[in-house]
Amino acid sequence: MPTPSERARILIVDDEPFNLEILSEHLLDEGYDVLTAEDGEAAWNVLSHDKAFDAILLDRMMPRMDGMALLARLKQQTEFEHVPVIMQTAVGAAENVREGLAAGAYYYLIKPFQRDMLLAIVAAAVSFHREKKQLEAQLSDQASTYRLLQNGEFHFQTLDEARQLTLLLSNACPNPQKVALGLSELLVNAVEHGNLGISYSEKTRLLQQGRWHDEVASRLAHPDYRQRRVCVRFTRKDGHLEFTIADEGAGFDWKPFLEFSPERAFDPHGRGISMARMLSFDMVEYQGKGNEVVAHIRLA
Repeated sequence: MPTPSERARILIVDDEPFNLEILSEHLLDEGYDVLTAEDGEAAWNVLSHDKAFDAILLDRMMPRMDGMALLARLKQQTEFEHVPVIMQTAVGAAENVREGLAAGAYYYLIKPFQRDMLLAIVAAAVSFHREKKQLEAQLSDQASTYRLLQNGEFHFQTLDEARQLTLLLSNACPNPQKVALGLSELLVNAVEHGNLGISYSEKTRLLQQGRWHDEVASRLAHPDYRQRRVCVRFTRKDGHLEFTIADEGAGFDWKPFLEFSPERAFDPHGRGISMARMLSFDMVEYQGKGNEVVAHIRLA
């Protein structure tokens, strides 16, 4: 069980008392610190005094202030702009999901939900938020001399090495915090789905079972995978920076992942490539069979 300092804090917003009770029970049993609000207006009152949440589980249809109105207000405030919002809804129509995605709700939970899926989605959202905060804290401690880097080639194998390389290369960019999140996603994807050959459906299942990290560690040690490396080339060219990331895997069909589609909104993963493209880089382009990706940043 996590210690109080490690426990993630979740705000649940729902106008149905039964939903508040069952959602709270599941999350408290899992070790989360939970606060509740009965509608958007009550939630905004909570957030006005308490800003330290790792994720917000938000019902769409509510009186006074509904979920979309609260989401819009959250995204206008710098202190809440990057707090992940999990939109829970009984309406699964694609147009409703697209509306939420466009407004910044990258995680979705459809009612009635399964406990395992609820926990997998919340864990993914919390991990995203904490990873971002940790990267930002580490980036602020790094020397700006990394921006003198002109060209470099790097080879790595593990997720920890991906994190260290993210910190180094992000600091070579004008906006390290913006670049770090997307670069981390591309490097991690090259390890997990590229070199280790874990498919999209396998990752979904492993996350729901709580076995994802164990499977990654097992494959990193397996004879079929332990010699594989990811190669990253960094180049500072006239007017832009270029990252080329190549893994030794079999490749994949990357086209569906450039945009974050409503069909994957209810999965606990599958946002990395589209979020890197939307938030971190001016261009993300996969090449060939999908085991090489080039990302560009324009320099002002």
